[in-house]
Amino acid sequence: MIQVNNLTKRYDGVLAVDRISFTIAQGEIVGYLGPNGAGKSTTVKMLTGVLRPTEGSILIDGIDLLKAPIEVKRRIGYVPETGGVYESLTAYEYLQLVGRLYHIPEELLEHRIEEFLKMFGLEGVMHERLSSYSKGMKQKVLISAALLHNPKVLFLDEPLTGLDAHSALLLKELIRRLAAEGKTIFYCSHILDVVERTCTRVIILHQGRIVADGSVEQLKELTRQGTLEDIFKQLTYSANIEELAQAFARSIVEMSA
Repeated sequence: MIQVNNLTKRYDGVLAVDRISFTIAQGEIVGYLGPNGAGKSTTVKMLTGVLRPTEGSILIDGIDLLKAPIEVKRRIGYVPETGGVYESLTAYEYLQLVGRLYHIPEELLEHRIEEFLKMFGLEGVMHERLSSYSKGMKQKVLISAALLHNPKVLFLDEPLTGLDAHSALLLKELIRRLAAEGKTIFYCSHILDVVERTCTRVIILHQGRIVADGSVEQLKELTRQGTLEDIFKQLTYSANIEELAQAFARSIVEMSA
């Protein structure tokens, strides 16, 4: 469903993402972890067509993102780390605008808008301007907007930002259900315990390079650590990134032998 090969991004000579490659299958929930500045958000922006990579290729649902960006964007949903909304619109109007951009039939669109706003407890304020909404309420609207067109692939960059405990639990359960229906979830976060409980696979990025990729149980076995937090500390506090990446590659080969 997602195929990434030698993906690279440089900013004014600074290497933010360094030749990363991975494949994600349909129905997987992949947690994408890394310290601040590791290249997580840059990766997500490239995978969603917001940023053009310096090098490398991206296929989403078999379609080349660089050659057919509109076709890919029809198939994906994206909740950015710092998303904005048109604050002069109401939540209903904003979602209506998003749905029409995706050419969702009006009757179906109305049903989906009401369904999502009710699910997130916003039905009573759906006709109030977004300028009056709290950060968490706006986040609920952004999540709803990402799901309106029933995307095959969902990219989430710190999606729990601003959400109350109940809404966070709701979103985690929704993610599991979407994956069970065959949706692919790319979950970028720094909240390790949420990733450990929610994701079927974890990719850890450090200084723009992938230093680990596997299920939590596989990574525990490889690193001899008991929790994802301990794994994360071991893999990202190392000063020698080249040695770390090579050691991980050797471990994978040994496990496959």
